[in-house]
Amino acid sequence: MLLTPRARLKSALLASAVSVCLVAASAPEVPLGVGDRLFPYLGNPGYDVASYDLAFTYPGTNTKPLQAVTTIDAWTTTALDRINLDFAQGKVESVEVDGAPATFVSAGDDLVVTPEDSLPAGSWMRITVRHTSDPVSTGGRDGGWVRTADGLAMANQADAAHLVFPCNDHPSDKAMFTVRITAPNGYTAVAGGLPTGVERTGEATTWTYRTQHPMATELAQVSIGRSTVVHREGPHALPVRDVVPTKDRELLEPWLKKTPGQIAWMERKVGPYPFETYGLLMAEASTGFELETQTLSLFERDLFTEPAYPKWYVESIMVHELSHQWFGDSVSPGTWSDLWLNEGHATWYEALYAEETAGRTLETRMKAAYGASDRWRTTGGPPAQPKAPNPGQKISIFRPNVYDGAALVLFALRQEIGRTAFEHLERAWVHNHRDSTATTADFERLAQEISGRDLARFFKDWLYGEKTPPMPGHPDWKPAALLAKGEPKAVPKVAPPAARAAK
Repeated sequence: MLLTPRARLKSALLASAVSVCLVAASAPEVPLGVGDRLFPYLGNPGYDVASYDLAFTYPGTNTKPLQAVTTIDAWTTTALDRINLDFAQGKVESVEVDGAPATFVSAGDDLVVTPEDSLPAGSWMRITVRHTSDPVSTGGRDGGWVRTADGLAMANQADAAHLVFPCNDHPSDKAMFTVRITAPNGYTAVAGGLPTGVERTGEATTWTYRTQHPMATELAQVSIGRSTVVHREGPHALPVRDVVPTKDRELLEPWLKKTPGQIAWMERKVGPYPFETYGLLMAEASTGFELETQTLSLFERDLFTEPAYPKWYVESIMVHELSHQWFGDSVSPGTWSDLWLNEGHATWYEALYAEETAGRTLETRMKAAYGASDRWRTTGGPPAQPKAPNPGQKISIFRPNVYDGAALVLFALRQEIGRTAFEHLERAWVHNHRDSTATTADFERLAQEISGRDLARFFKDWLYGEKTPPMPGHPDWKPAALLAKGEPKAVPKVAPPAARAAK
């Protein structure tokens, strides 16, 4: 979590949690958290991660646990007698802190580590955990490893990275990543970032990848399978690499070659692409969503092979995940309640791309969203104050209120401050907060600064109101009647022409 505003953001988020951590030094081991409204036990107070080194050994089947070593370099932000990590769905074999053995115990979804000596505030520490990483879900939990037809991929959003590796699993603590994957010869392994080495030893091969920009744990990606990596060049010589099932290489090429042009389109809207590479991971798996994992977005292969999906629709979903590289990945949410900033912007550029390339009018979509907005607010909460996930369904925070409902807020803002100021705001937002985290309050301040307007009432009504305010410039737009009792209360994001979710 590169801390230009990192220290500021982190301290704000941890203010209440640090006191809990200090008390916990003499109390029984308990799960902690950084006080996120939607996921209270995610993340951990008392330290800030600088880097992860993840080493996975794939056994050649996706039904058995991987052997893994996770090394975390971090600095303490307060004195610690114990260190809480988020980790579940794996067996811990040993833990070391600064090279010395440490005791450990599970508490909820936390791994509580007790080093030999307490750690003073401001000290550098290295935690090494030897563990397994189980791709077979226990208790019907969402996310983590996704089993594909020929291997594995990752889908860690919103709170599932700790089902794969020990971590500080909250987007407020971004870090650099090195990932090493060892698999039997015949498999190909790819991770986010750029490759730094491939080493073949006997019957196995090890691939190493490193990020050049900090990343939230929920955006990590690892693909293992019978895959082909397709290379091409994007704008400004950007390395573009796609990962596809080898048998589908030619079938998928018409879609793969669209990415450089889509990157150029996004750069014209908001500025330079923020990372070292980009590409699509087309997995032969059934997830029900697509996912903006950093530098390597995850897609279901069937999105590109199912003839029922119109060409314009598929391309707009590609742009949805691409735009997340700016909105959500480079600029990550300070808390999960800021999710609307990710999904609202991705939906906005998805819809704008469909308008400019396929004649699917943005205003028509926004008018339809306005009609449904009151219903979405009732079922999912206002855009910037989403309701908690349904029990046992952590990804249920991804409701229409944070997709088209949040894009509707951006449309209203453009109507309110004018197109020129709005476009200036968009560029400034991703430039000012690049490689960091930001909150709804940060967006409000920047919008007021750029527009020269007092927008406090506008944002209060549009982001937190139970009812949708009147649309500036469109007094004729009316909300539709609320659903009758017994009707479905929510639909997946980007529903036409089938029930899919572009996370």
